Amino acid sequence: MNCRPEVTGRATLYQAGIDDDRMLTFGEWCQLNSFSPSTGQRLIASGQGPVFVQLSARRKGVTIGENRRWQAARQIESAA
Repeated sequence: MNCRPEVTGRATLYQAGIDDDRMLTFGEWCQLNSFSPSTGQRLIASGQGPVFVQLSARRKGVTIGENRRWQAARQIESAA
């Protein structure tokens, strides 16, 4: 039995009321924000991504709350 909810898009996590402390894997984070893993790696390497937690020697993750704060910090005003 798979206990991890499937990430199908940004709306799924926000509408489901997922706890801010829930950890997203790197792949889930990329999928949630609709970009490729290579773009995610570039964001992290350049210091422009959210703060990640080293979960094990080969895995890192980010909390839902940290992702929300990161998205809010990247908001821009529309030119319209």
